[in-house]
Amino acid sequence: MNIKGEAVAIVGLTGAAITLWLGMMWAPSVSIAAFKAPEAQRIFYWHVPSAWAAMIAFGMLFVGSIMWFFKRSEWAWRLHVASSEAGLATGLMCVWSGCIWGAAEWGVPWDWTDIRLNTFAMLTLLSLYLVLGRRSQPDGVETRDTFAAFGMYGFVLVPVTYIATRLWQIRHPGPVVATSEGSLNSDMSIVLFIGAISFTVLIIGYVMAGMRLTELEMRLEDLQNQYEERVQ
Repeated sequence: MNIKGEAVAIVGLTGAAITLWLGMMWAPSVSIAAFKAPEAQRIFYWHVPSAWAAMIAFGMLFVGSIMWFFKRSEWAWRLHVASSEAGLATGLMCVWSGCIWGAAEWGVPWDWTDIRLNTFAMLTLLSLYLVLGRRSQPDGVETRDTFAAFGMYGFVLVPVTYIATRLWQIRHPGPVVATSEGSLNSDMSIVLFIGAISFTVLIIGYVMAGMRLTELEMRLEDLQNQYEERVQ
């Protein structure tokens, strides 16, 4: 059975929309003593799952980059292209929602002294560079090698981002799930769980559709090159 990535992405996007509605309308707000802007905290139900999806995309970008660089796999290159676009989309979702919350909670949308914020922003900028760079440069082995190298070495920012809040917490809140403190009640955990599943499905569908689209683009480019050769 050939499952279309667009259908998978639509399922994930529907779940993401449900998550946003539940977070805004159903899930309880946090304690006023814990946050200065407790209602603004509801954006977390979009922010946290989008960050999770971005990390998945960056992981797939690493796999696609390393497999292309060492195996010259066309499938891996399509994965590199699709996951860089997915990482950019979800990374921007995470940054945008985080800025909304930061403006309400901190009084400023961004804190340049917070390592977690800056390393994640660098990952998003890396995806932006890969997306724009691929579209502005002619396709070829050397071009692919360059972008694949950035995809491989840039992955080091993923573990740095993961541990930054735990070791160098400044403004960004510490981990609230999978910790011994268990700081989330059941209703909050349910919404975050639905969000995590929905965004995982969304990112998988996004990458599946992106890989198919990249394959079609490559076929079209080959046909154009063959046509130009015959005309000449």
